[in-house]
Amino acid sequence: MIEALISSKTRIKVLLKFFLNSTTTSHLRGLEGEFGDSTNSIRVELNKFEKAGLLSSFAKGNKKLFQANTEHPLYDEIHSIILKYVGIDRIITNVAKRLGEVDSVYLVGKFARGLDSNIIDLIFVGNVDRDYLVKLIGKVEELISRKVRYLVYDKTEFKELRADDFETPPLLLWKNDY
Repeated sequence: MIEALISSKTRIKVLLKFFLNSTTTSHLRGLEGEFGDSTNSIRVELNKFEKAGLLSSFAKGNKKLFQANTEHPLYDEIHSIILKYVGIDRIITNVAKRLGEVDSVYLVGKFARGLDSNIIDLIFVGNVDRDYLVKLIGKVEELISRKVRYLVYDKTEFKELRADDFETPPLLLWKNDY
């Protein structure tokens, strides 16, 4: 879908990297390793986004790190488009809001690091009907053409988890405002 609007695969990777998780920071060489693209094509995209104000940069040691500029007027819209591209919006609409006593939903794994994947890894926190969850996940997988892996924790279990239990800190996608 987004490929019809944006022809540059590198640009799509940069959008995913920085606009899926706004806390993500990265430098040129790190992106080269993650994307498998040339540093020149990545540099061109980073410079375009920085010049437009969509990315901000700062120095850390001898590296120039980039991060999404959440203050940019288009940040929320781009973030929303990326969530729709990945299919996360449909997971929230079709799964989390229908399960009843779900307290929150977190994104983990590759997407939490801003990398595209055929698998979306989620954590559901709350009192969840697991049989119903399996049915809903199956329907969503057909809608978004991606696999969804998930873990379910009650609130107490989730609070006991440590930051080092995750490769990347879980990214809060949705919180129930009871």
